[in-house]
Amino acid sequence: MGMCLLLPGLFLSLPLTTGWTASNCLVTEGSRLPLVSRFFLTCPTDSRLHLLAACSSVTNLTQALEAVPQNVEGLCLTGSTSVLHPDAFSLFPGLKLLGLSLHLTQLLPGALRGLGQLQQLFFISRQKDYLFLPPEAFSNLSSLQYLAFLGPCLDGNLGVRLPPSLQRLAIKFSCLQNVGKLADIFPDLVFGPSSGDARTLDMLDLSFNNQLKMASPGALQGLKLGTLLLDHTKMEAAAVGGLGLQRLDTLSAMYTATAELPAVAVAHFELEELNLGSTPLGHIALEALASCYSLRSLGLKSSGLTDLPSGFLAAMPRLQRLNLASNQLRSAMLCTNETGAVSGLQVLDLSQNGLRTLPPAAFSCLPHLRELLLQGNQLVCLEGQVFQGLRRLEMLDLGRNPLEALGEDWLAPLPALTTLNLLDTHMVLSLAWVFRGPENLHDLRLQLPSGPSRVALPLPVRLTSLELHAISGREHWKLASNIFPVLQTLTLKGWGLQLKTQNVTEIFPALRQLSLLGNSLEALCSEDNSSYFLWQLPGLQYLRVQGDGHSSRPCCITGLPSLRELKLQAVQSRARPRLVRLEELVGELPSLEVLYLAQTGLETLSAAAFQGLGSLQVLVLDWETGLVLDSSLQEHSPQMPQYMYILSASLACQCANAWVGPWHERSPRTYMHVVSQLCHSEAGGRLKNPLFPFLQSHCPTTVGLELFLGSSALLLLLISLPLLQEARNSWILYLQALLRAWLQGLKCRRGEGKRFLYDVFVSHCGQDEGWVVWELLPALEGCRPAGQGLRLCLPERDFEPGKDVTDNVADSMASSRVVLCVLSRQALRTPRCCLELRLATSLLLAAPRPPGLLLVFLEPVSRHQLPRYHRLARLLRRGDYCVWPKEDERKAEFWAWLRSRLRQLGLG
Repeated sequence: MGMCLLLPGLFLSLPLTTGWTASNCLVTEGSRLPLVSRFFLTCPTDSRLHLLAACSSVTNLTQALEAVPQNVEGLCLTGSTSVLHPDAFSLFPGLKLLGLSLHLTQLLPGALRGLGQLQQLFFISRQKDYLFLPPEAFSNLSSLQYLAFLGPCLDGNLGVRLPPSLQRLAIKFSCLQNVGKLADIFPDLVFGPSSGDARTLDMLDLSFNNQLKMASPGALQGLKLGTLLLDHTKMEAAAVGGLGLQRLDTLSAMYTATAELPAVAVAHFELEELNLGSTPLGHIALEALASCYSLRSLGLKSSGLTDLPSGFLAAMPRLQRLNLASNQLRSAMLCTNETGAVSGLQVLDLSQNGLRTLPPAAFSCLPHLRELLLQGNQLVCLEGQVFQGLRRLEMLDLGRNPLEALGEDWLAPLPALTTLNLLDTHMVLSLAWVFRGPENLHDLRLQLPSGPSRVALPLPVRLTSLELHAISGREHWKLASNIFPVLQTLTLKGWGLQLKTQNVTEIFPALRQLSLLGNSLEALCSEDNSSYFLWQLPGLQYLRVQGDGHSSRPCCITGLPSLRELKLQAVQSRARPRLVRLEELVGELPSLEVLYLAQTGLETLSAAAFQGLGSLQVLVLDWETGLVLDSSLQEHSPQMPQYMYILSASLACQCANAWVGPWHERSPRTYMHVVSQLCHSEAGGRLKNPLFPFLQSHCPTTVGLELFLGSSALLLLLISLPLLQEARNSWILYLQALLRAWLQGLKCRRGEGKRFLYDVFVSHCGQDEGWVVWELLPALEGCRPAGQGLRLCLPERDFEPGKDVTDNVADSMASSRVVLCVLSRQALRTPRCCLELRLATSLLLAAPRPPGLLLVFLEPVSRHQLPRYHRLARLLRRGDYCVWPKEDERKAEFWAWLRSRLRQLGLG
């Protein structure tokens, strides 16, 4: 039936806070876009828009758009439609962004009629389809500001008119070879006898046209241009001077064949910004710099530079931003004392240059510098004289340097410093100097270094953002300060900081965002009570916990009254995975609006999970497999979150989920998006079936809500159903089991080789599944000599989907040589385990050649705790049951007993 086929009128009548799914369309608000951003990769998006929709596999455009709400502001379509017919989007007058990745080859006249508010339009093609446009294709788009052709070839189009409101034009990944072709396609780009005033554009993007290498003289005659992008083309930057542009402010020619600084073009246009990153310059001549006096920003990243000419900065007196990253500069000496002149440079990037030392006063001529990036070099030692003169520096990045020795007052010359990055360094902190000098330091990222144990870490108390990374195996540090009164954002990776949990609220009274990365979730739990979350932070609004894959037990996040967004990722043990319920992970969070879970081992989602989540609006389940949505959710529907996203996850192909499809089609409140909606066939796993139609056709018909509102006759029938079910479970069940056993006995006389599909049928409850998977399964089903090489029948793995549970149990037992019942107190309270033990004992008595029956008790159980029908175990010999020992030294005796009994039953 598909997902969430709701009427547009119903959708518009409900409050929208996140998303909605219909057919192959995903709808979300811009404020929630980061949660589902990877499903909008086919076209650019804008998080400022109120409502966005992404539709995939579109073959019939009209049919696909019927499921999209008419008040959508951003729409991305992916599919195989080739022709856009007139008035295709007339029902969406409020569209502001439209992306079409449909393999379009033709737009018919009037195809975009009615889109008077459209501001951004994208035509996207990965196969370089030829797209033909009518001359007036964009004439009625009075608000269009950005027009982009990302992939389609426009050769063959002539005289296409551009709307006067257009500010940005992009033609990328196309077959454009000559810039002069643009004047034929869009004649009003250039200044001509019939074109009137010259066109002005903020940006013309011709990047990623790998065949573009020609520029006819005067190809863009008269065009006034703010930015021209020629990245990843075969053009040289110097050729821009012959295009006939009236004005050009910014030129980007990254990854081009430009071999020298385009001094003539810079001087001709008096460029303000030039980006030549990843071009093979190698060397810059001083005479070329003489023409670059107008530059305010210069990008020379990855240009193969080994040195800079003397007077480099003096030749560009207006320069404010300089990017020299990823070169091989021998020295960072930009300042010379020859003239004593100073530069107005504000941002300097020297990252990843292999610099080993910084000479004293290396930046003394840069008194206006505000950002200095030095990450990824080979700096080992820094002295305070290096930063002399940088009294206005606000941001300093020294990350990924092997820093070991730092001067005692190395930060003293930086009184205005607000942001400092010292991640991935090898520093040894000293209480005598650390962080002394800058009084306005607010943002600190620090690698917790090696040092003497039981030493307190001195940090500035006025920090608003703090990120600490711990080196594994090091001693834990403590905080020297007792309180950080304004700290709002805290990130701990590796958790090498030792905090007394009872004092966390006092230490961080203003904390709003907390990220705990790369450690076990157990560090947040009480040892005595796993449902007690230790960090009680009344003002915390955002919490992210990303584990290291070694958590042995879940911890319930609870007791945070202001928390609005919670993300739990990789909190399940990879070695010993344990399936959990949502209520084991999340407790009382009355203000929580967004809950994101990924790789948590979530198995079941029931109504009990939402009891303490009264404000939850969005639930995202990512990278979870085999999810079961309990039927209690349909009665709890008014209290469920409005929007549920099941992304790179899957619902279990079990009858327990059969109710979801019919319920979701008529759900008045909850909107769900399920990416994986397929059931894999058991025969080789190749054939796939749509999830909900498959379940509805293979599972017993579920009783819908409308049946409860039917006539009195139907109500009487519903009342009688439990009585009939109880009768079926009591004596009809035994008759069925005995009949099957008798028939199997007859078949056994004809040929025993055809009788047994399995060697051992294993009966167990869900709470004992861990023991079965990690202890029993390797010992019996594993290859010799460690295992026995037997074929086991496990209900969760080998039962036939859609088949009645009773039929599955009876048929599987009768087809197994041995029945092994794993019993515990919890198993004896589980209806299915009780049913399986009933059938096993019935087969033991009734079958002509009964299968063997073995009992394994995971814990001591008194005979008086066994229900009456379980006391048939007394008929067995004492050697047919055993108790799993808790002591490791006695487990060898248990496995010896089990192997011996299996050999006696013909499974040696």
